[in-house]
This record gives sequence, structure tokens and C-alpha cells, in this order.
Amino acid sequence: MQIIVAGHLCLDIIPHWQTGTLAGLRPGKMVQMEGVTFSTGGAVSNTGIALKRLGFDPYLMARTGDDHVGDIIRSILRREKINPDSIAVSPGATTSYTVVLNPPGTDRIFLHYPGTNDSFSVQDVQYGTAEAGLLHFGYPPLMRQMYQDQGVNLKLLFQGAKEQGLLTSLDLAMPDPDSRSGQLDWAAILRRVLPYVDFFLPSLDELLFMMDRSAYDRLQKVLLAVDAELLDDLSLRLLDWGAGVIGIKLGEEGFYLRSGSKASALGEGWRHRQMLVSTFKVDVQGTTGAGDTAIAGFLAGISLGMTPEKTLSLANAVGAFCVEAVSSIAGIPDLAMVQARVERGWERGSTRIVPGSWHVGNDGVFLGPADQFR
Repeated sequence: MQIIVAGHLCLDIIPHWQTGTLAGLRPGKMVQMEGVTFSTGGAVSNTGIALKRLGFDPYLMARTGDDHVGDIIRSILRREKINPDSIAVSPGATTSYTVVLNPPGTDRIFLHYPGTNDSFSVQDVQYGTAEAGLLHFGYPPLMRQMYQDQGVNLKLLFQGAKEQGLLTSLDLAMPDPDSRSGQLDWAAILRRVLPYVDFFLPSLDELLFMMDRSAYDRLQKVLLAVDAELLDDLSLRLLDWGAGVIGIKLGEEGFYLRSGSKASALGEGWRHRQMLVSTFKVDVQGTTGAGDTAIAGFLAGISLGMTPEKTLSLANAVGAFCVEAVSSIAGIPDLAMVQARVERGWERGSTRIVPGSWHVGNDGVFLGPADQFR
């Protein structure tokens, strides 16, 4: 199955921050770094390069400028043996970049410039390159043409993919709350787009920010219990809005999946599923790209016709390899190595989310009471 990965693309500039904390960032003070990594960032490169390293040959569709930053991105893609010719170039425009601050013991902070991502349009997606394939689109909250006018262009993009007979997948990103994107009615945008989305794969933080800002605020203050009831409530609302399968990335708590009757078009094994897979135990070096590379594992499972259980397990395994390296894709090996490590009994972490009414099914996946194979 041919996979198109389209949407947000930037250059990640990652200083190697070994000592000190964010408290050291004060006017007039210098904080010494121990080196720097240049890595392509965004859904297109993180998911696309991870798929390439796993052994697939994805088409990457995005937009850059004809500046030095764009040249570095294309150089990195060629180094990964990916042809960048399907990536549009805007003459005289500035390519998007992100400075990733990753101090010890602290979650990442991103200093982001949207650049040419804001000019990416529906016309930049060439559906015909993936006959009988899949389109994955990532980060519309960071792409102006995709979120303006209540997401009409995002809807047209996914509607066009379905008219071409493609499976479709959508991932989000967390917008700056003070930006135009961060103040939109994202619930309304999702209701418009999700009827054309087979696999909706956001993070829990993104969902709560867009669907329940009060709950999001409580989560940031560690005042909200993340449990199966919360995940069920969110996923059932999203299924009601038209999505086929909901996959919610939970960070160190794992990956949750819920589907309804619409997913029967994907195969009987995807219909009426309710499951969660916990993470694999790793020595975390950096979390940049963890969600995107987990999605690469998920899409790989879809492409290979794996069961939902094996697809979720593969997604978590690829994401685990990612966090064992500082940059987003440096730690991703080929598919055979990922599968071999899992089959050797790679130890899984625990999860606090699964209640006593759930039980362990195949491939270490927890099955909920609403799962058809429980």
C-alpha cells in the first residue's frame, strides 16, 4: 500500500542541553549548550522518514522556501534516500523552523516559526501518486490555509482523498493558545472534517484543548484524572462526529483505540474495538517526534494488513525506539529489528488507566468491556 504523508514540515534546531534548568533563562545570562542537532521536524518528515527507515517508500508532500533552511531540509531528506521533488518550493519565501528546548527533567518547549506551512494548499497534494493507498495529514493547527474559514480547505483535502478511494489519517498539533489558531472553535472544524477521516490519531492534550478547555486546564495543573471513562467519552463523541477509528496518544501511559460500526469498512477486526496498549520500557533521551514516529508504526501496521492489536503494539514500539535518541528519527531501525525486539519479550511499562473490568488480550493489549473480541 502506497502511503502519502502530507502537511507540516520544518527544520528542528535542537541545542544539546545537558545541565541546568529553565530557571537559568534570564535576561543577560548565558546558558551553555553542549552541541546542536539539525533535524527535519513536523509530521511530514518525522512520520515520513520513520516510514522510510522501517522499509517503506512514502511520498512526502509539503512546502518550503528556496532559502538555506529549505536547502538543509532537502539535504537531510536526500541523506535518508527520500526524493524531495514532491515537496513544493515557494520562491523568496522563508521555510518553517522550530527551536526545540529540551532541558534535563523538563518537557520540551518549542519556539516555532510557521513560514511556508501557512501557504500549503489543497493543490499541493497529488492524490494520484497513491493508487489504492493511504493519505496521512499532520498538524493542520499550524497551517493557516488548513484552519482558516472554519477548516473548509482541510475538509476539501480529505474529501478529495476519499473521492480518490484512499484511506485517510489525521494527526493534530498543539497550537499556541494566543495565536489565531489557538482561539478557533476546533470542535466545529473537527465535526466538518471527521466524516472523511478513517484514522484520527491525536494526543490527549490536543483533544482536550480543542474539545474541553476546562478539562485541558485541569490536566495541566494535574487536577484531572486520566482514566478509561474520560477516554471513552472523548472517543465516542469523535465517532459520533464521523471518524472511523480513534487512536489517542497518551505519552508514557500508552496508546488508546476506539472504533464503531463505521470501521467495518476497514475489515471486521477493526469494528467495535476498545483497547489500550502500554508503552515499552526504555531509557528516554528525548521525546521530540515520539508521537509522529508512533504514527509511522501505526500506518505501517495498516499498510501490512495487521490486526488492530499488532498495529497498536507496533506503533508503541516504534515510538519507544524514537525516544531512545535525542532527535526525532535518529533511533528508528528497520521493521525487522523492531519486530524482533518485541518478539524477544521487550518489557512493557505499567498503566494507571485500565480499570479492573478490562483484561489482557493478544500482544499485551488491554481489552475494554465494549470490545467485540473481549
